[in-house]
Amino acid sequence: MSQEYSNHLQGPHRLVLLDRDGVINHDSEDYIKNISEWSPIDGSIAAIVKLQLQNIKVAVCTNQSGLARGLFKATDLLSIHEECNLMLKKAGGQSIKFFFCPHHPSDDCNCRKPKPGLLKAAMDDFAIENRETIFLGDSTSDWHASKACKVDFALVMTGNGNRTLKELNSTGLSGIKCHLNLAQYADSLNF
Repeated sequence: MSQEYSNHLQGPHRLVLLDRDGVINHDSEDYIKNISEWSPIDGSIAAIVKLQLQNIKVAVCTNQSGLARGLFKATDLLSIHEECNLMLKKAGGQSIKFFFCPHHPSDDCNCRKPKPGLLKAAMDDFAIENRETIFLGDSTSDWHASKACKVDFALVMTGNGNRTLKELNSTGLSGIKCHLNLAQYADSLNF
């Protein structure tokens, strides 16, 4: 028996939270460790700018356990985020905030998705309520974090999106809002 999922809060959304790897940039099983490995997905930078031009706040909520695993340093991570913000400014947008979990999965912290800590931190930072927030991700942990935070969720089919949709559907969950990519999500808002 399938369980219908519906976005229970329905916006309008003043805050769009994004997973990073697989949503804004191409993902890698070997982790994104430096600027040379970071490459934005076509249309993602322009999509963020499009949202910003409509006075929608945008921020990133991303697990970065590569820090705890010793695969890269905090300076490498911050350089990647600076590069993303430089691209946004060149495209006519503004810098965005990055909320990240640096912990190993075994640390059992509250900030690692699927727990809600990162999303709550972002909403608190912007003083925007969950009913005005949506989270776009490509993984089941993104979906679970949005559910734990009671924010709307949309799945992008980039990154792990196809696998995630199959996983969620196999649990009997259906009706998840899907977009081919971040650009299609921004276009769907019909500004």
